[in-house]
Amino acid sequence: MSKNKEGLRYPSIDELLHSIDSKYKLAYAAALRAKIIRETEETSVEAKCDKPVGIALEEIMAGKIDIEFEK
Repeated sequence: MSKNKEGLRYPSIDELLHSIDSKYKLAYAAALRAKIIRETEETSVEAKCDKPVGIALEEIMAGKIDIEFEK
């Protein structure tokens, strides 16, 4: 699979907001998952992105990340 050549356009924020309803929650979830990816170098998707945050966003878009937010 080729790596991401689209830069910040992939994954799309519009697509990601179908998974998590807030940009702030999305940023928080991606940061937490990216930290884990950086430490373990393990991912649950065949990622197009090279960087941990991009990989985390791809996992969120694929529905591989289950995160609960307090109300």
